[in-house]
Amino acid sequence: MTSETPTPRVAIVTGGSRGIGRAVVQQLAGDGFAVVVGYAGRKDAADEAVEEVRRVGGQALAVQADVAEEQQVAVLFDAAERTFGGVDVVVHAAGRMHLAPIAELDLDALDSLYRTNIRGTFVVAQQAARRIRSGGAVINFSTSVVGLAFPGYGAYTASKGAVEALTLVLAREMRGRDVSVNAVAPGPTATALFFEGKDEETIARLAAQPPLERLGTPEDIASVVGFLAGPAGHWVNGQVLRANGGII
Repeated sequence: MTSETPTPRVAIVTGGSRGIGRAVVQQLAGDGFAVVVGYAGRKDAADEAVEEVRRVGGQALAVQADVAEEQQVAVLFDAAERTFGGVDVVVHAAGRMHLAPIAELDLDALDSLYRTNIRGTFVVAQQAARRIRSGGAVINFSTSVVGLAFPGYGAYTASKGAVEALTLVLAREMRGRDVSVNAVAPGPTATALFFEGKDEETIARLAAQPPLERLGTPEDIASVVGFLAGPAGHWVNGQVLRANGGII
């Protein structure tokens, strides 16, 4: 008698080469998922993320895709289906941030930000809605700044408000599919994107805001994603989880 090796559940993680996305790749791989690492331009970082998974016996693949381009995202999903047999979880962590007061924001920067954060989320959600298997999960990324309304974050916050609205609608549109759809909204988190352009005083002020009195870590956020992606979190649906250490 021969025993068959169980087929792993399969996750796609956009923005999986760096920051929170990379921590999500490690989290899901540790939870037993085969992971497809979607990346925009940093092939070296994506390959490193894949190698980290393979070193500990996991399965991973890197695929380049601009999340705002329908054909490229379709190829990303094709690769997951061809290599690992299907798609069970989609984590859309790719995003862009540009900070400036509303009165001073360059509208070209606004268009670029919205192309990635809004159109990109829609394109990934569209492919997920068409292809994800029963029992799966779609997890988008918002930001706690939607509720905090920090000055300078107008364009970024508006784009993530759109992500939240799309998330809640998709959760309802997936009725009958046994697929949960949620968004995670981190607070200040210690990533390269967060530190960029901030002086030490600003960083210290933001770190002191949560009652837990520190910045979040990528691993803090990845563990929330792991919960939503797994069976323990499947009853959570159509929600925005503000993972921010208690900032109000």
